[in-house]
Amino acid sequence: MKAKTALPAVAMTAASMVLTLAVVMMWLGRAMPWPVALVVGLGIDGGWLATLAYERRLAAQGDHSRAVTAVGWSFGLVATGVLVAHALTAEADAGAWLAVAWLPLAAKALWLVHGMWERTALTPRALDMIRGVQQEARDEAAVARARLRAEAGTEETRLTAVTEAGARVARVQAKTAQTLSRAWSTLETARSGEDTGRALTSVTHRVTPDVTPRWELPVWGPIEPLAPALETAPALSDAALDTLVDEIRHSEVPALSYREMAVRFRSAGHSASEVRLRAAWKRVVA
Repeated sequence: MKAKTALPAVAMTAASMVLTLAVVMMWLGRAMPWPVALVVGLGIDGGWLATLAYERRLAAQGDHSRAVTAVGWSFGLVATGVLVAHALTAEADAGAWLAVAWLPLAAKALWLVHGMWERTALTPRALDMIRGVQQEARDEAAVARARLRAEAGTEETRLTAVTEAGARVARVQAKTAQTLSRAWSTLETARSGEDTGRALTSVTHRVTPDVTPRWELPVWGPIEPLAPALETAPALSDAALDTLVDEIRHSEVPALSYREMAVRFRSAGHSASEVRLRAAWKRVVA
C-alpha cells in the first residue's frame, strides 16, 4: 500500500531532476562553460533532494519543520522558474517546454500526499476492526429497514382489513336504514289514511261514539338509558377494612358472628372479596 503513493512521487522526482538539469545545461551552457551550468543544475537538484530527504527523516521521527518545508518549496519554485524562463526564451517548442515546467512542483505535491498518507495510515488490525464495525452498522441498518418494511406491510394489511370491515358495516347499516325507511313510510301512509286509520283503531282500542282515538307511530331514534351505569367502588385498604369490620362486629352486644357481620357489611354497600373479609375478621378478632 505504501508503494502506491511512494513510487509515483519517486518517479516524478527523478523526471523533474533530469529535466531541470537538462534545461540548465542547454540554457545556461550557451552563456557560460558547461561545467558551470552543470554545477548550477546539480545545485538546484541537490538542494531540492537534500531538503526532501531531511523532510522524510523528520516525518519518520514524527516531527515536522516549517523552515525545512519552506526551503524545499523554494528549491521547487526555483526549478519551476528555470523551466518557465527557458520555455519563454526558447525559439522552438516553447509550448512543449512550458507544459512540463510544472514537474518540480508536482513532485513536491506528490511527496506531500505521500506524507499525509503516512500520517493517516492504519495497521491491518485496525483496518479489520473498522471494516467489522462498518459491516455491523450495515447489518443493523438492513435489519432495521426490513423490520420497518414488515411493520409497514402488517399495518397496511390491518388497515385494509379494517377498511373492508367498515365498508361491510356501512353497507349493512345503509341497507337496514333503507328497510326501516320503507317500513316507516308504510306506517305513515297507513296512519294518514282515514279508512285505514279507523279500521286499525277499531281493532286496537275500544271505539266510543263520535271519538276515534288516534294511534301514534312507534319511536324510531336514540333512546335514553334506563339507569346510569354503576360505578365501581374503590377497593378498601386493609386498615380501612379492619376498622369497618370492627365497627360492624361491635355494633351490637354481644358482638356479631362472622356470618352476621358479613351480611351487614355487604348490605351496607361495601365491597371486598371473601378472602380479604375473612382475613380482616381474623386480624380484628385476634
